[in-house]
Amino acid sequence: MTETKQNNLRWWILFTVIIGTFLGRLDQTIVNLALPKIIDEFSITVSSAGWIATAYILANAVFVPIWGKLGDTLGRKKVYIIGFAIFILGSVLAGFAWNLQSMIVFRIIQAIAGSADYPTAMAIIAVTFKEGKERAQALGFWSASFAAASVFGPLLGGPLIDNFGWRSVFFINLPIGIIGTLMALRFINESRSNIKTKYFDWWGAITLGTMLSALVLVLDKGSDWGWLSLSSIISYLVVIIFTKIFIEIEHKVKEPIVDLNFFKIPAFVNTLFNNFVVFMGMMGGVFLVPIFAQTFLGYGATESGYLFMPMAAAMMIASPIGGALSGKVQARYIIFFSTIVAALGIFLFSFLDPRSGPLAIIIPLCVMAFGMGFGMAQRTSIVASVVQPNEIGIASSILALARNIAGAFGIALFGTILSNRTEHNILQINNYSHLFSSRLVDMQQYTSLIILKAQINAYNYVFVISSIVVALGSFAILTLKIKKENLGVKVHIE
Repeated sequence: MTETKQNNLRWWILFTVIIGTFLGRLDQTIVNLALPKIIDEFSITVSSAGWIATAYILANAVFVPIWGKLGDTLGRKKVYIIGFAIFILGSVLAGFAWNLQSMIVFRIIQAIAGSADYPTAMAIIAVTFKEGKERAQALGFWSASFAAASVFGPLLGGPLIDNFGWRSVFFINLPIGIIGTLMALRFINESRSNIKTKYFDWWGAITLGTMLSALVLVLDKGSDWGWLSLSSIISYLVVIIFTKIFIEIEHKVKEPIVDLNFFKIPAFVNTLFNNFVVFMGMMGGVFLVPIFAQTFLGYGATESGYLFMPMAAAMMIASPIGGALSGKVQARYIIFFSTIVAALGIFLFSFLDPRSGPLAIIIPLCVMAFGMGFGMAQRTSIVASVVQPNEIGIASSILALARNIAGAFGIALFGTILSNRTEHNILQINNYSHLFSSRLVDMQQYTSLIILKAQINAYNYVFVISSIVVALGSFAILTLKIKKENLGVKVHIE
């Protein structure tokens, strides 16, 4: 095969895995839009419908590291196609769901299969683009597909649901999935670890899955249960006990599902920590933006979704630019700068008030997204560069897992901070406020204004705290150092 054909094939491989990643993220976005219709048809409560999302998050988190290990050992192309095919099957089944229970089962099937995408796609890109700068550029384009999915979600989801019903958001995955599967069969080359696996770490997988299930469950449901309720306390104990068991198992088995030696690599740990803090702060703060827009600015759900479209465009622009700087600017400085810019974008939300216009949301979102996208390729490229080639899949799955848990943790943490701060503000404002009237209408208005002021101040407080958390996370990356010959992988990151 000539060099030109090889180059063309590499970019076709990239385009193929982008389709898979795009489809998986698109599905999550569109299904959230369909929930109100599903609630009506199944005659269920909002709380019950929440389990459709919770079940998906749980299954996705549990199986990410398992797929990463299987991809490294059985073959990344094979695992990618199997996961993709089962995801399409789960989508079709979800489209035929007849009640809440069947929907949850089919969404779990989707989630299990969909969790194969991230670790195998990243590993496929890493082994396809071996040169550091080119790899970072490829990862930049791949990262941009996450943002593209958030743009097309409301654009496709709204018309599909309105014209063809909520079931169409699942059936739309079938034609796209068939195209993606055929492209994977045609273009992707098989790759796997050179080390033959003789033993799969089932006990490690089971204990890790149990720990992650309890962790994600309490993060998702803790605010409803109460953080000190019996259910939450049981979840904490399960997390602690099974984490300890998991670590002991991984130290003893010959072929662990998670190589704990990764955590002895400073570059890996620093990048992972930066990712965790950044995603925790970003998700913890940004999930409040559409709530604020609908509660205090009077926007509808669709209008709120449109406010996020420029954000996705900013991330799509920034990701390839950040990747192109690989080899020209040290990775730690790119990531540091990008994190600071993201923190600035989140901080700008602290100026929101009920008189704010759409630009007061769009501009901070774009600044934050540009910062996130600018360093995204560098973060993923570093993780691929500091581990052995045969362990790229499991290393990338750890990165994905850290991001997912960080997002869930951030939403739970900042949601609790918002609630507590609102109660604190009500007491504080009430202590320093006086009403010189005994009319019922004046008293009602007085109470409403106090609550409104307390809520606005609480939102502003959360955005400030979130921006500080993200900014602090940027400093962990400044100590990052990667040798060019690190672990035999050809990279150009200092």
